[in-house]
Amino acid sequence: MEEISWNDFTKVDIRIGKIIDVRDFPEARKPAYILTIDFGKLGTKKTSAQVTNYTQAELLDREIVAVFNFPPKQIGPIMSEVLVLGGVEGDGTVRLLKPDPDCELGSRVG
Repeated sequence: MEEISWNDFTKVDIRIGKIIDVRDFPEARKPAYILTIDFGKLGTKKTSAQVTNYTQAELLDREIVAVFNFPPKQIGPIMSEVLVLGGVEGDGTVRLLKPDPDCELGSRVG
């Protein structure tokens, strides 16, 4: 991997959010859900996430970590506004990162 500078890292706005809605995304090329995420005072954002290794019930009300300042990207019929972060295993399975339960929604990760 290419090294980045501290200034490069500080440009990435990573925030704590909570999934408040999970919907099937049948139009996606690969199995995915449409997630609506609450970032507290920063409002809600939508995204597409290939995390179908989780059930919708497991995702609902789950706190997550997401990149907040990517430009919106059109993915099929939805505009993806954030990137939910997770560890990617060898087989491509994504395991979502979990913040400490006491984190305030919208908090910046640093």
